[in-house]
Amino acid sequence: MTSFASTLSDTRVMFRRNLKHQLRYPSVTVMLVGLPIVFLLLFVYVFGGQLGAGLGPHQGRHDYLDYLVPGILLITLASVVQGTAIMVAMDMTGGIIDRFRTMAIPRSSVLTGHVLGSLLQTLLAIAVLIGVAFGLGYRSSAGPLRWLAALGILALAGFALIWLAVALGLAAKSVETASNTPMFLILLPFLGSGFVPTATMPSGLRQFAEYQPFTPVADTVRGLLTGAAVGDHAIVAAVWCVGTAAGSYLWSVRLYDRRRAVQPR
Repeated sequence: MTSFASTLSDTRVMFRRNLKHQLRYPSVTVMLVGLPIVFLLLFVYVFGGQLGAGLGPHQGRHDYLDYLVPGILLITLASVVQGTAIMVAMDMTGGIIDRFRTMAIPRSSVLTGHVLGSLLQTLLAIAVLIGVAFGLGYRSSAGPLRWLAALGILALAGFALIWLAVALGLAAKSVETASNTPMFLILLPFLGSGFVPTATMPSGLRQFAEYQPFTPVADTVRGLLTGAAVGDHAIVAAVWCVGTAAGSYLWSVRLYDRRRAVQPR
């Protein structure tokens, strides 16, 4: 078997291993998927009547729901990848990594197995969130190609965040630390255009919101799903995602090579 074929085979085994972990702990998946749904219901039914003013012809919750969905989708990505950091930290502190190091398994297979498993979990979470949004009355004028493009941007953003979560999980000294470190990813969509237009923010916060990575992703998805012009938001979003994924991958490999697994006391 060639080296490439062996790497693919090992990656498939690690991918199956992570899927089995997700099936063994369904409560974690339910919790990570349930948080964005709670935010969706909270912001639509508690704040939507006020925040929807000026966003569309209906001047209320319906318009705010249309505006809000891309931001909640980003919350979904950030919420699900938090579980990735936890699972990676569990491997690092549980001793299994020491066993993997003694076997002829490429390090990329171990990490890629986590990434692929989390990416599938992320796509399922996105599907659930979109289904709930349609149940609440969300409607999109986008055609099939725009929907595919929006899902592609979300998948690319999810891929980048998952690699970042893998690096954070490897860097964490304990599972508890790994569960807390990615929390800033959930906060960033609130400090961008995910929930309100950046034009309504104070000048200092508005500058941060316009240049942080979640804003171009939210604006791209919103433009694609509403049929509006996307402009250069898609290019900026893609650059952010590719740069984050590449940097996080290199950081993850470096951490995996240098850090020895910590045995639990």
